[in-house]
Amino acid sequence: MAQFDMKKLDRSDRIVIGMGVLTLICLFLPWYGFSGGPYSASVSGFSTGYGWIGAILIIAAAGYLLALRSGSNVPKISYGPGVTVLGLSLIGTIIVALRWITIPRGGFAGYSYGPEYGLYIIVIAGIVQVVLAFRLFKSSGETVPWESKKSS
Repeated sequence: MAQFDMKKLDRSDRIVIGMGVLTLICLFLPWYGFSGGPYSASVSGFSTGYGWIGAILIIAAAGYLLALRSGSNVPKISYGPGVTVLGLSLIGTIIVALRWITIPRGGFAGYSYGPEYGLYIIVIAGIVQVVLAFRLFKSSGETVPWESKKSS
């Protein structure tokens, strides 16, 4: 088994991977809750509809980057790592943000319901991961898949 040293990763790679780990943890934290009087209840990310799919994509982006940087045998795909990590991060963050926007919220007579801190943390982690994945994409010199290749 090959030895892998996290210290060999640059800061951006570590942060992208860290945001994936944070997202994995936040899937088990409250995403939606209700409180009123002496009662309160909340549900984790897996119980709030489609938002967990976006979180899995954010985690997949981090996992792909970690596997790539660790020298693992990553399957060959037609796009470069910058495009792949950026695409997974961006689509995942959009899905989580849509869940955050569409989740019911409100309050009345001392009762309230709406998004909880786990969902907020994942939205922030996703945005951070997208920004750093974009920097990775730009520094890699890759082109977007729909851009036509110029012939020389």
